Amino acid sequence: MGKYDHLFITQMLECGDDLVNEGAAAGGERPANIGLPFGLMRGADVEASQVHMAYSWINPTSDKTHWVNDHQHTYDEVLMWMGNDPDDVHDLGAELYLDIEGERHTVTTTGAVYIPAGIRHCPLGFNYVNRPFTFISLSLSPTYSSDENMPRPAHT
Repeated sequence: MGKYDHLFITQMLECGDDLVNEGAAAGGERPANIGLPFGLMRGADVEASQVHMAYSWINPTSDKTHWVNDHQHTYDEVLMWMGNDPDDVHDLGAELYLDIEGERHTVTTTGAVYIPAGIRHCPLGFNYVNRPFTFISLSLSPTYSSDENMPRPAHT
């Protein structure tokens, strides 16, 4: 066994229990076109890790799909979506929507967004998906957490 073997992930584990917001928009159920989430890097798997990174396949659907409700984190987050056409790496093959502080963004190309700690983001969903693509969330924290399922303070 090598000195650094403990830093590698060679068998990703399903990590749906980590992602408390996934499927929240669908009453706690993951939408049918969203694949299982797998941990690419998590503090639960690599003790020294200071990030939580998970990915899922997003499968075709012609239905508008609301996936994640609005929430915020105490840490920075990067969301990434990558099309699967090697002849046009920019073409996502889908149209996703993501709100940041109530401002709607619609995306049809491979890309990413940086979300600073404390910024409200989502809903997140898809207007359509013509081809499968991968979706990766990178939390700059060893564990995933948010305020989405916690009571919010009343506005005065």
